[in-house]
Amino acid sequence: MSGRAMRVATARPIRRRWGRRYLLPLATCAAIILATFAVADSFHIEYAYIASYPVFQYVVLATAWNILGGYAGYVNFGIAAFFALGVYTSVVNYLTLQLPLPLMILVSGVIAGIVGFGMGYLTLRLKGAYFAIATLAFAIVLNTVFNNWYFVGAARGVSVLRPPAPYFFGTYPRYLFGVMLGLAVLSVLIARAVEYSWIGRGLATIRDDEIAAECSGVPTLRLKLIATTLSGALMGMAGAPFAYYITYVDPASAFSLTTAVNTVAMPVIGGMTSWIGPVIGALLLGTLEQVTTVTISSALSVMLVGVLLVTFVALAPRGILGVVKALWERRPWAKP
Repeated sequence: MSGRAMRVATARPIRRRWGRRYLLPLATCAAIILATFAVADSFHIEYAYIASYPVFQYVVLATAWNILGGYAGYVNFGIAAFFALGVYTSVVNYLTLQLPLPLMILVSGVIAGIVGFGMGYLTLRLKGAYFAIATLAFAIVLNTVFNNWYFVGAARGVSVLRPPAPYFFGTYPRYLFGVMLGLAVLSVLIARAVEYSWIGRGLATIRDDEIAAECSGVPTLRLKLIATTLSGALMGMAGAPFAYYITYVDPASAFSLTTAVNTVAMPVIGGMTSWIGPVIGALLLGTLEQVTTVTISSALSVMLVGVLLVTFVALAPRGILGVVKALWERRPWAKP
């Protein structure tokens, strides 16, 4: 076979793999975005966008947490800190420069990613409960800082007025819905790319046996720092539009315990070893919370999340994906 024929023969499988790995997910995500807008428009009420925003926010947060907590097995309790960094970056921007929201989301991601890298460099040599406690302490320290920073309102909080929405979106809730939906798609694509790359394979070896991974030459610290930086950046980006969603920011809302608990519960319930698990958990629990909050009370929605989390940890620790996989492997029609 000539050199040209060999290059053509090897290029075709690469193109097919590239199409399956990137073009197909992008086309699917574009179809999902269009379908979601069509469904929300069919209700002809603004509340459909307001109620859908937290669901997609949890998709971003759960996916971001899973990059470190699911792929690498390092449980991060500092979710509220990175989320609040994005929230208060938007508050500072509102009080000073007033940059457009998309640019503000990018700035929040950069700041939260840098902080995530720094926190990881200081804490990733710890393991297990020690690492979890260190991340929780980081969130408490940052909460104390914002509680005493008078420029952003300190403990009393600050009001944030929404600017005019872009012409294409019409109203600001619709604009926020579109922004968060785009962030959710971006976070899922990043998580999927990480899972099927050398980074994901390295993080999986760390989760299984970190000592064996180090002995095999896996750069464990570098991989964990990449995961911490990506996770922190996505959480910060999820927090940036939140200031314009609630229009009044104080430490209690930015460092909400409910947000932190839900972010951990959703990947656990959906399944932590794959990118699709946090998406399933976030969509199911987020929708359940919104329906329960509207029909009964917000306190009951928090209780339901707690009950589901305890149930899955006790009975199905691998989440919904693990249950589905076990049932599929035991399907009677596939047995010889």
